[in-house]
Amino acid sequence: MDNIVIAFREALQSAFGQLDWLPVPDGEIHRFRVPDDKAGSQNGWYILYPDGIASGAFGSWKTGGTSTWCSREPADPVEAEQVRQRIEQLRRKREAERHQRQQSAADYANRLWRDARRADPAHAYLVAKGIRPYGLRQRGDELLVPLYADGALVNLQRIGADGGKRFLFGGRIKGSYSPLGRIDPGKPLCICEGWATGATLHANGYTVACAMNAGNLTPVALALRTQHPTVELIIAGDDDRLTEGNPGRAAANAAAAVCGGLVTFPEWPADAPQSLTDFNDLAAWSRQHEQA
Repeated sequence: MDNIVIAFREALQSAFGQLDWLPVPDGEIHRFRVPDDKAGSQNGWYILYPDGIASGAFGSWKTGGTSTWCSREPADPVEAEQVRQRIEQLRRKREAERHQRQQSAADYANRLWRDARRADPAHAYLVAKGIRPYGLRQRGDELLVPLYADGALVNLQRIGADGGKRFLFGGRIKGSYSPLGRIDPGKPLCICEGWATGATLHANGYTVACAMNAGNLTPVALALRTQHPTVELIIAGDDDRLTEGNPGRAAANAAAAVCGGLVTFPEWPADAPQSLTDFNDLAAWSRQHEQA
């Protein structure tokens, strides 16, 4: 048994780095802090079955993905089927765990949203970005940005005065978005990354769905295409010019391709700094440029 636990920990360490504890081989999902994550977080998870062919799996709620592990290769089809059934059992456990975490986060999000006050237009983040609150709420010094999926509030992004951003732990992100304006079949719908970018587009007359990050552009675009098959979708992408591979531009192009939408990016003046990446950056720089 000790050899199995040590071997499984070696597999964990190959993915996450040095660990100072031993896995528990009880067939249940356990959480742990990934070494590079902030103190107090428990984004890592694992499950280890000790009986039969010892096997397990592990991953990170933060980065996604699942890795599986077996102490040895199955000797025959019977053992292979046992391992397959165990992996399926793991999948069901993880799905139940994920659903429970998302439901708890959604309940918490609704309580926070209900009890929060209207956002102060003088909040430091809004002033720095040059945008209006557009229905945001505020709790203490934190702005609350609502995320919806299938018409229900499922998560919040909390934005501090310093611009630091955090989602609720365990809350749904994939396919959820923050809306700005009412979707009208006769008007185009823009899908962008950050809320500040969305607020800038909305100030210019667009209805917007803020996907919050590049990786969520495609899930949001697909969800909105399903819900609104006749609406013209425009992916308003970030232009990460200083980042290798330009992930903002790549994600926007991919989202437009899968939903049959259009794609647009900021048009940079010749003297605009290379550090600018999105429509809000462009608007803020243009205001400063005009005032100079």
